[in-house]
Formats: sequence, C-alpha cells, structure tokens
Amino acid sequence: MPILNWLNKEQALTTARDCPYRLVELVPELSYGESDTDNMLIQGDNLDALKALIPTHSGRIKCIFIDPPYNTKSAFEHYDDNLEHSKWLSMIYPRLELLHQLLSEDGSIWITLDDSESHYLKVMCDEIFGRKNFVANSVWQKKYTIANDAKWLSDSHDHLLIYAKNKEEWRPYPLERTEAMNNRYKNPDNHPKGVWKSTPLYAKRKGSEKEAAFSYTFKNGYIWTPPAGTSPRFPESTLKKMDENDEIWFGVKGDAAPSRKTFLSELKSSGTPSSTIWLHSDAGHNHEAREEVKVFDKEDAFTTPKPERLIKRVLDLATKPNDLILDSFLGSGTTAAVAMKMNRKFIGIELGDHAVTHCQPRLKKVVDGEQGGISEDVNWTGGSGFKFYRLGEVIFNENGSLREGISFDALASHIWYGDTRQSLQQSAKSPLLGVHNGIAYYLLYNGILGDKRPDGGNVLTSKVLAILPPHPEDPENGQKVIYGERRCMGDARLKSENIIFKQIPYDVKGR
Repeated sequence: MPILNWLNKEQALTTARDCPYRLVELVPELSYGESDTDNMLIQGDNLDALKALIPTHSGRIKCIFIDPPYNTKSAFEHYDDNLEHSKWLSMIYPRLELLHQLLSEDGSIWITLDDSESHYLKVMCDEIFGRKNFVANSVWQKKYTIANDAKWLSDSHDHLLIYAKNKEEWRPYPLERTEAMNNRYKNPDNHPKGVWKSTPLYAKRKGSEKEAAFSYTFKNGYIWTPPAGTSPRFPESTLKKMDENDEIWFGVKGDAAPSRKTFLSELKSSGTPSSTIWLHSDAGHNHEAREEVKVFDKEDAFTTPKPERLIKRVLDLATKPNDLILDSFLGSGTTAAVAMKMNRKFIGIELGDHAVTHCQPRLKKVVDGEQGGISEDVNWTGGSGFKFYRLGEVIFNENGSLREGISFDALASHIWYGDTRQSLQQSAKSPLLGVHNGIAYYLLYNGILGDKRPDGGNVLTSKVLAILPPHPEDPENGQKVIYGERRCMGDARLKSENIIFKQIPYDVKGR
C-alpha cells in the first residue's frame, strides 16, 4: 500500500511512543453538575492528554470526532493555523496513533478538514487505521452563499473523513426520516396501507442467464421482464403475493410498466441511511455555528466553530445513548455540549486558557438547560455534569522512579494496560487487579492491604501472600503476576506458587 512520506516523518513515528505518561488531576472548583459523572473536560496539550488516557480508556471510545487545525495559511485568533506542511503532518500523525488505540473495536472516527490537507490526511489514515477500514468521505456544505470576491472558486464545503476501527464489525445507525422525505409518499389509489412511493422491481446489476430470461405475468395480463442489463429484485413467489395484495402500480391509466408500492408505514421504524452529501439545511452551516457560540461569549467568540446540527448528525450515525465520545480538539466545546444534550458521555480535550474561558462556561450553561442549538430538537432541559481536569506530572521521573505521591489507582491502571493492552474498567480498591488470559494480576503498593507504613504491604512475603485474594479462576494453581517494591521469597517458592514477581518501578512497562 502506498504511504505518505515527509520531512521528519521518522521522528513523528516515535513521538507517541516517547511521549511520557502523565496523571490527569481533578480540579473540583471548575467541575460542575452531577458529582458521579464520567464526563471529562481536560485542559492541556492533546498529545499528552491522549497518552494519559491510554491506561484507562484504551479500546473504550465508541466515537471520535475531531476538527483539527486546517493549515489554511491564515491566522486565527485562538489557534496558529499556519503550520508548515510537514510540521502539520508531524503534529497530526502521533495523535491519530493514540486515537486509534483509544477507539473501540465497534467504534469510528470522524475528521473534518478542507482541501488544504484532507487528501494527505486520507493517505495517512489509510496507514494508521487501514485502507480497508475507510468508510466514506462525506461532504458538508458549510456555506449557503457564493463568495462574489472569490479569486478562483467559491469555497462552499468541508470534507468529513470517516474510518471504522474494524469496518467488518461497524455499521452506522440509520437516521430518522425527515418530513421532506415523508412528503414524497402519496396514496392516489387509497390503498389501505396508507401512503406509498413507486420503486423499481429490478436491481441495477447484470444477472445470470436465468435471471435475464425471467418473466412474470401479472393478474391484469401484463408480462414483465427486467430491462436489459438488470436483474429481478424479487422472486416469483414475492411478486405473486404483492400482486394479490394490490401492491403493484401500473400507472394512473393502468397500462404502464409495473413498479412496487413501497409503503411509508413499513419504512418509518427502520430509518434511512445517510447520504455522503450533507446539505446545510440538514447539518447546519458556519454562520449558524458562529451565532450559537456568541450566546456564550459575545466579545471573544470562536471564528471557526462547527454547528451543533453537524455534530448531532455524526452522533446519530455513530452512537447510541450512554456511548462514550472523544474530541481532542474541542475548540469552543460544541462536541461536548451536543453529547450531553443527546445523553452521551464525553471526553473533551482543549489546550490553553480557553478551556477555562470558553469550554467550561459553555458546558455549565448546557448543564443548566441552555436552549440554543439542538436543545429544542432533542427536548433538552438540563442535567448531567462534567469534571474538569488538568494534566499533572509525569508518572515516572527522568531516572525511571515513580513520581512521589502517585495514587494506587493511577499505577494500577498503568500496569494493567502495560501487561494486557486493555484499560482497567474500574477502580481496583484491591491488590487483585483482574484476570487476563488466565493470569491474575496483583499490585502491592501504597498501603492497599491496610498497612500505611512506607513499605507496609508493598513487599511480597509469605504473610502478605497468605492474605492476598485467591486466583478467581483457579485458586489452587492459577498463575499470578505480582507487582511490588521487593520480595522476601526465593525463586523456588515463587515457582511452587506459580508466581511471577515484577519489581516496581523497574519492571513496569512504559516507563
């Protein structure tokens, strides 16, 4: 498969790997709403923040939406969107690598860009996500007017690149039918099933010789054969049933080529697939988006936000209620706002002061029941909440030692991911972290056994081993991996107990 090369790509290939693991630290005074919420608003560089999320959220994100800098060679007030081309590629590559790790097997990623970098990004995503997992390039009509002063062509659209983590497992959800769609259905013959629309009896594909020779005689005597180069959509038995139930249309005069009556009542429950052309009337536009953010900050509003209707369409196609959404270029906070209104969980990452000056105030108003954007469409009246976090120190110091004060939960999540490549689903609160591939993992650290002395319970001894929870699947002979600061048991004893001992911090992966 062809791949994209650029200046300093070799360095970009190792950036995500070399990025240190950091803690994310709660800021209670900037958090808001329900105290038990899983929603996260993180202030900090998104590369560091994404790396920090790996131990706890790897493989758990159902939908990623990002609106990265477009590299349009123009300056924006809140972003430097004038990165030299190779620097832009080196910036986005490691972030996509981490996003790929965070995405669930049945998840998808949606990326908005314009023509400046979208075609390069497509090749890059083929490399990271796999060409076979490319779903579509949807085109969003971001403007509904023509720029009369355009130097070349009036720019009216953005691209929306869509990839699945595993395209064989992922399917988009159908969209709700619109009133305009439903209005195309009529009932000129007063059929008892209600309004309908005529659709072909043939499929636009060349069939076999048998299909090419197919014919059916309807009860009115009309002998039907599929047009040349097509094949029948229904077998003879189905045609007969539809004919008997008056579900075939022969035109107003009754002598036209037959077609099927497709009834709206049979389609409403199944919804409709999305087109790859997203008109502004369905998915919003730039002017609408700017008006939405002015509600939250009239004096310092973002100049290039995305409309709530655009994000709603993405979440309608990619998620269900309670699914987890991630936006690592949160901007003015639109993705997080829409996620809350649609009863989804979210993680939003934003760099700089406007995580506090723009995103946090907007989300507070959403929790309080703000009525702009899609609020009326989804019957939003308020609720939910979010926790505000900032990036803390790295987990390991430059000499490889654990940073002083690191919590048991943070180290447990890091160790579990390092050994299993899966995120720890919940706070352990026990030296037994879990079982993976038949191996039970334990962590002796920070007084987890109740002894608060500096080395209390952190050393593997016969006494400590006796009070550890048994192997959940095989209490007698199950293999155990035990992390601790040191051990007072010999190799022979460890072998007899089927234990692999790993010393903190030297045997902890990802230091």
